[in-house]
Amino acid sequence: MKSYQKLTTAVSQPAACRVEEDGAAPVPSGRGKLAPWCVGSGLLVAAVLLSTVTVWVLRQVSGGWPGPTLPPKCSLVPESHRFDCYPEQRVVVTQELCESRGCCFIESPPPLGGKRGVPWCFYPPDFPSYTLESLNQTALGMVGLLVRREKAYYPRDILMLRLDVEFETDTRLHIKITDAANPRYEVPLKVPRAMKRAENPLYSLDFSRDPFGVLLRRRATGTVLLNTTVAPLIFADQFLQIATSLPSRFLYGLGEHRGTLLHSLDWSTLALWARDVSPTESFNLYGAHPFYLLMEEGGDAHGVFLLNSNAMEVALQPAPGLTWRTIGGVLDFYIFLGPDPNMVIQQYQQVIGFPAMPPFWALGFHLCRWGYGSSNETWQTVRAMRNYQIPQDAQWNDIDYMDGYRDFTFDPQKFASLPSLVEDLHKHGQRYVVILDPGISSTSPRGSYWPFDEGLRRGLFLNTTQGQPLIGQVWPGFTTFADFSNPDTHQWWLENLQRFHAHVPFDGLWIDMNEPSNFMDGSEDGCPPGELDSPPYTPAVLGDSLSAKTVCASAKQKASVHYNLHNLYGLMEAKATASALIQIRGKRPFIISRSTFPSQGRYSGHWLGDNRSQWKDMYYSIPGLLSFSLFGIPLVGADICGFSGSTSEELCTRWMQLGAFYPFARNHNTQNEKAQDPTVFSPAARTAMKDVLLTRYSLLPFLYTLFHRAHMQGDTVARPLFFEFLRDVATLGLDRQFLWGRSLLVTPVLEPGVDSVTGYVPRGVWYDFYTGSSVNSSGEMLKMSAPLEHLNLHVREGSILPTQKPGTTSEATRGNPLRLIVALSSSATAWGDLFWDDGESLDTFEQGSYFYLVFNVTQNIFTSTVLHTSTEATKVTIDTLSIFGVREPPSKVLLNGQEKPFSYLDNQVLAVSNLSLSLSQGFSLQWL
Repeated sequence: MKSYQKLTTAVSQPAACRVEEDGAAPVPSGRGKLAPWCVGSGLLVAAVLLSTVTVWVLRQVSGGWPGPTLPPKCSLVPESHRFDCYPEQRVVVTQELCESRGCCFIESPPPLGGKRGVPWCFYPPDFPSYTLESLNQTALGMVGLLVRREKAYYPRDILMLRLDVEFETDTRLHIKITDAANPRYEVPLKVPRAMKRAENPLYSLDFSRDPFGVLLRRRATGTVLLNTTVAPLIFADQFLQIATSLPSRFLYGLGEHRGTLLHSLDWSTLALWARDVSPTESFNLYGAHPFYLLMEEGGDAHGVFLLNSNAMEVALQPAPGLTWRTIGGVLDFYIFLGPDPNMVIQQYQQVIGFPAMPPFWALGFHLCRWGYGSSNETWQTVRAMRNYQIPQDAQWNDIDYMDGYRDFTFDPQKFASLPSLVEDLHKHGQRYVVILDPGISSTSPRGSYWPFDEGLRRGLFLNTTQGQPLIGQVWPGFTTFADFSNPDTHQWWLENLQRFHAHVPFDGLWIDMNEPSNFMDGSEDGCPPGELDSPPYTPAVLGDSLSAKTVCASAKQKASVHYNLHNLYGLMEAKATASALIQIRGKRPFIISRSTFPSQGRYSGHWLGDNRSQWKDMYYSIPGLLSFSLFGIPLVGADICGFSGSTSEELCTRWMQLGAFYPFARNHNTQNEKAQDPTVFSPAARTAMKDVLLTRYSLLPFLYTLFHRAHMQGDTVARPLFFEFLRDVATLGLDRQFLWGRSLLVTPVLEPGVDSVTGYVPRGVWYDFYTGSSVNSSGEMLKMSAPLEHLNLHVREGSILPTQKPGTTSEATRGNPLRLIVALSSSATAWGDLFWDDGESLDTFEQGSYFYLVFNVTQNIFTSTVLHTSTEATKVTIDTLSIFGVREPPSKVLLNGQEKPFSYLDNQVLAVSNLSLSLSQGFSLQWL
């Protein structure tokens, strides 16, 4: 049995970590001679051995192990620490199969519900792994050589690996493992390059020599964040695996999946392979996000990002532990040290890119359905919304607007009036968005459909291994698929959009089916034999095949094979689409994409896919939108009232209330179901929906400022409660409520037939958004009144929210006066800010064409300070200040030293109205 070697501290003495051949001691640099390996995991290993011995003794006392006598090395491994040696799906693992891999076999009772449980086949402590043969200092970190002397059980083991470690910043560590001799596919994502080594890192890094392992600690607490010695490293051509212990069970991220925000570590496996399927628990869904956030004991947080786009799975187990398995590329890890979760997400986005600033109108209410049937019927819905004065910024059409479901066309009979509809929307300050799919019809007579003819002529489609366009089937019938990894395809995409925009001047684009989806498995001819389409190991993907409802993994693209690029397809299409929209409109692009990958927030938002009109789907939308906040895609929402199935008035009313607080708010419905836009319901329900949309529109200045902060520094918009209340363990599993920024708590009703809701109110003073009445919470669950017409919103003490008199469009709202809501803290202080620009021009912050001011309250004085000004600010006035939590009735109020009339209510709300102050002028208001 191999023993763990003593370790040596690599960060503090980097030069001393170079290993000489044959295990000789490293050569120190400017220091006394050190032990061969950094002191690090001795106590950890001792604790593990003690626990395993205890378990083994208890087993003996209770009657020993069933079946044949087990080697002690197997019986010493506790169930929770068994790392799976035979993870293949749909295989009944026998002792013979297991031991053929050199692993331990112990049968365990199968779990209930058919889920995977404790692995029967697991690694013994002495399973052969890599040895760290050498380690040398570099300007940014270290470079090492890893050698495997015994092959593992997947073909084409890579026996010599290169280890690169870069201490990029004090809060970011970069560890990369790849083939030492031959180049391998790597994700073509631009990442920042460190120019100098971190000087005061929050982490210390140790290594185990034999077996090779990484041990990463947080310096301030000593918490072990990663320990990869728990299972062997395997690096074969098409099977890469590395496992680690985790410092707690509070793990989030790893999308795209439907489930609770907090992952279960009870032997669950999450597959990452973009797939068109209605959101269902345990399925791999539309996007791939190999990033997790983990909350440590005590409130610190860290994140881990594996920059790899191949099919993969992440296995979670109660040790707690985690195993990454991917079937291509390299192991390219970024670790972010926070130390709080907000900072982790900011640091992650410093690598993948900050999200784009959306146009102001994108934050309004969007309405869509599949099955309007005609442009006139679409127009009727728009008119009905106007008639009832229900806010709406954008009207959408699904694929039924197309002629034969072909991209860049519209039905000349049923949608003949579409250009006139778009013109009418624009006259009313509204926008128009259409859907596009990446599948290009291949069956039109030659010369009759320019997108296909020209794409074929230029060679811009995915090809088979034989070099012919791969033919699949989507809505128009047989189709080819655009290759967005080819820069020439971007130009062709632009030209198609320009031609269509000349007829239908759309304002935004909805890119769907871009996993890419295929109604066939692979192609019309299936997929060829070979290890791309039938790899030695297939992760736990829906359909048990890489080609299930998509194209062949062997399909050829300009940048690589689809095997490597599949998870990037939606990202590459979004990038091409954003570029095209900028060139066509000269304004900020608005794009909503179904398939996503890290960095997608730079180009598009996301909706959570084809959900159902069910109460549980409404609940699951909250962990969905919060997860995408972690992934750097803040412009996210679900189909309000549900896409498929038939909604009810109660469900749709409650969902409209929740959906009004999605960062991206769209009501969308499928064909052959009754309409579910607000105009079709009873007067009471319609009024409730209108009122909550007006509430959203009143908050657009606040929401827009949150998006500015997301764009500039990677803040989240929709935010889990634990982000703000780090040491309140009661918040770690909350996903039925959420925050806007740090200030606004949303507590929706998520079940039928109730007129109250129980929600968690963290410690402190919270104010009812509508009345200003206060709740002083000790950190507790509170029952709140919630009649059908009411959504509970609470403002956090110490906040200042810029709001605006709402109009029926964002354009109308922008010209209305502001009302500032001041929520005083228990010490009578508050802070807030406002970012303002023209709402649509490109790069307004970068070019200085914006207005920014800060609000502050201290010692009964409110001040508004202009930090940057522009002409846009002169168009807006501040009309009202509502100050919550003024404990004593004032005797007078002074605006810039002049007395002003005011009102004061018994619930301690001070209101000063009719101020008519220009936004561009700083001012102070004092109450005495």
